[in-house]
Amino acid sequence: MHTLIRGSLLSAVLLGSGVLGASQAMAADSGKITIMVGGITKMIYLPAKLTEQLGYFKEEGLDVELQSQPAGVDAENELLAGAVQAVVGFYDHSIDLQSKGKEVTAITIFGQVPGEVEMVSTKAAATIKSMADVKGKTLGVTGLGSSTNFLTQYLAAKAGITSSQYSVLPVGADNTFIVAIKQGRIDAGMTTEPTVSQLLKTGEASVLVDMRTVEGTVKALGGLYPASSLYVQGPWLKAHKAEAAKLAHAFVKTLKFINTHSAAEIADKMPKDYYGNNKPMYVQALQNSLPMFSADGKMPPGGPETVLQVLSGFNPNVKGKHIDLAKTYTNEFVSQAK
Repeated sequence: MHTLIRGSLLSAVLLGSGVLGASQAMAADSGKITIMVGGITKMIYLPAKLTEQLGYFKEEGLDVELQSQPAGVDAENELLAGAVQAVVGFYDHSIDLQSKGKEVTAITIFGQVPGEVEMVSTKAAATIKSMADVKGKTLGVTGLGSSTNFLTQYLAAKAGITSSQYSVLPVGADNTFIVAIKQGRIDAGMTTEPTVSQLLKTGEASVLVDMRTVEGTVKALGGLYPASSLYVQGPWLKAHKAEAAKLAHAFVKTLKFINTHSAAEIADKMPKDYYGNNKPMYVQALQNSLPMFSADGKMPPGGPETVLQVLSGFNPNVKGKHIDLAKTYTNEFVSQAK
């Protein structure tokens, strides 16, 4: 959690200097809402860019700017520092942050499952047949303190391997993850589409644990694991309920679009640089990802309990702490969407 510590220090410095208060006041006065995405090209966070592409933010009368950070923990830091008003990242950060005294609430759930896949490099596939075989190996995550880090630790612990028995290396996502596999810097690692399909196509890695579907997630984690979401700080939510409702409405419209259109039709709405010169592979990756997306943006029943169980298993911040799950999410705004 070194990144988080640095983010907290930055926040404290800015608060002390008055810079943070000024920037927050300017953001509030301008009416602009800046959303930080924990890796905007990751398919698990597709609703963020798709909502912009479909014009749904503007339909709701919102001025939204999307920014991107390579890992969810970096996006979280931007929120805590007051640099952005909302984050598109994993819901589990809401629980982790509550254990540290921070009030963060998810107001729209995009993914009822993580959409993450533990990939094993072809070079290491002979010795790693399951998570029980990762002792002495190096496992890739997007960032230290990220959701991929949480899930990696849980899957290893479930297989009887403690965190001291393997190494974790932050390698980001997309091309940096692929390079880490190619160079042999990691033996296995957790990533999402379209990186998964790219590695499968080149034959450089294979699937070890698949959490892109409900079935695969229940098998790996014991239940639904609500993941990609839109979350905000509690004080902002109390002061900006109208904006929160508009954001939720825009994203629910996008989720309905995803659930009523083909992967090819959705891909046609995305910027060309998202699929480059290989649109068929992007469409296939999107087809593989469609089961993860919620139809209505609501928290799935039992989801928060599964996430808390996973985090309580190894996260020292959460273990043994009382977490009020009702404060980590709300269906209030998505329920109002027509």
